[in-house]
Amino acid sequence: MTPPAAVTDTPALYVPRLAVIGCGLIGGSFALALRAAGLVGEVVGHSASPRTLEKALALGAIDRAAESSAAAVAGAHLVLVSVPVSATESVLRAVRDGLEPEAMLMDVGSTKRDVVDAARRVLRDRLRNFVPAHPIAGKEMAGISHADARLFQGRPAILTPIAQTDPGLLRGAEAIWSALGAQVRQMSPENHDATFAAVSHLPHLLAFAYFNAMLGQPAGQDYLPMGGSGFRDFTRIAASDPQVWRDILSTNREEVLKQCLRFRHALDAFEHVIRGGNLEALEGLIRVASEGRSHWQPLGGKTAGR
Repeated sequence: MTPPAAVTDTPALYVPRLAVIGCGLIGGSFALALRAAGLVGEVVGHSASPRTLEKALALGAIDRAAESSAAAVAGAHLVLVSVPVSATESVLRAVRDGLEPEAMLMDVGSTKRDVVDAARRVLRDRLRNFVPAHPIAGKEMAGISHADARLFQGRPAILTPIAQTDPGLLRGAEAIWSALGAQVRQMSPENHDATFAAVSHLPHLLAFAYFNAMLGQPAGQDYLPMGGSGFRDFTRIAASDPQVWRDILSTNREEVLKQCLRFRHALDAFEHVIRGGNLEALEGLIRVASEGRSHWQPLGGKTAGR
């Protein structure tokens, strides 16, 4: 592979050896996407679960299973760390000494300040190799069985480089995600976590809390079959992976709690006008939300439908 520092065009994107640490939905999809694009040679994978590795081999996401993270990165030109954010620091520590001098080391964690802090603690002189990333793509169902080579097409991929990140490696990461069909954007780790607390982490928290409130009612199980498309759309993300979201909500707790406070104020406003029977004010609050949602455009997409 041409060293990532020299990545300027498609031929230089080729990755002779990719190491995937964590062969789940995102790690498996990344490997499959590179393979589908003809941009990877050998893929070596490691996961804590032998069953996951067996499935990854069977699906063709990886060519060879490694018994440890350190073994997986030996000779790798690109290392993708796709583990729960709480496990990132231990993985970075495990792979640090085995990294090739010009290898790109990239994570895909959903929070970034904690990951960057962990990298600073353990990578030391290898911090230049590290490109923090977060592809905004996924499914409600986690695991290698749901890996999809098309997962990143048309989806944002956020890079949150730090001062020590090698500029050439950063350009290489941009080129790779673009080649997979993603729309690449850069943010600071701090802005990333504030942004996604608002647009992702709080909505998940609300879905979890709402569904728990429904299940906790005496007649909740009787209500559930009556749910229609609105109930389905609102609660879809409540089926997300518990371990993943435990880590996200806890590691980004400061920003999540800020968003909780803003939401609580907005909910209080609705409760106030409903309690007071102020129909004009109630309609006004709904109208603000309705018009705002009608004009919302996801990154790179058309105006979203209802």
